[in-house]
Amino acid sequence: MKSDKDLQIDVRDELRWEPGVNETEIGVTVKDGVVTLEGTVDSFAEKWAAERAVKRLPGVKALAVELEVKLPDSSKRTDADIAAAAEDALKWDVLIPCDRMKVTVENGFLTLEGEVDWEFQRSAAQQTVQYLTGVKGVANEITVKPKVVAPTDVKHKIEAALRRNAILDAQHIKVQADGSKVTLSGNVHSWAELDEAERAAWSGPGVKEVKNLIAITY
Repeated sequence: MKSDKDLQIDVRDELRWEPGVNETEIGVTVKDGVVTLEGTVDSFAEKWAAERAVKRLPGVKALAVELEVKLPDSSKRTDADIAAAAEDALKWDVLIPCDRMKVTVENGFLTLEGEVDWEFQRSAAQQTVQYLTGVKGVANEITVKPKVVAPTDVKHKIEAALRRNAILDAQHIKVQADGSKVTLSGNVHSWAELDEAERAAWSGPGVKEVKNLIAITY
């Protein structure tokens, strides 16, 4: 079990290692395994990269991201320009049903709305727009409305997917299905495993909601 001081050093080193992050503007505090990032970044993409870098580390129990996006003059865009760029980007992404998407932008903060059949489409839409110049934040309010599938079928297929995954120790993860809602419980050894288990669950047919109750233990 790492001390808070050792974990803080690991976080700083990982942020320094991440090419998309300028760690000199980011402060790191750790208390009881909970990491807090504070300071400023030049883009929402950098904020996302910092969050992703910390989640890769073992020993991180929770993460609070209190980073403020302060765009340099060269990255500033009007809301109309950002909205137009987002709509174009969504149209060019083959994974996204762009005809079911709505984009609104206010003061650089972009909101996505609409309905999709799969979670990967919802995630793809956010990934497509969050790297656009001028974006300060993204609110993903797209809803997933899949086809109806028997809960037992969903449960068995997710369990099989977890067993096939080389990253996961599936015997410590439990799957429950209630209609289109899936609940995961059990324990894993890292945040990366937790995210991977949730990703696998979202890939199940007919899944509309995933409640991830998996605990990270060390």
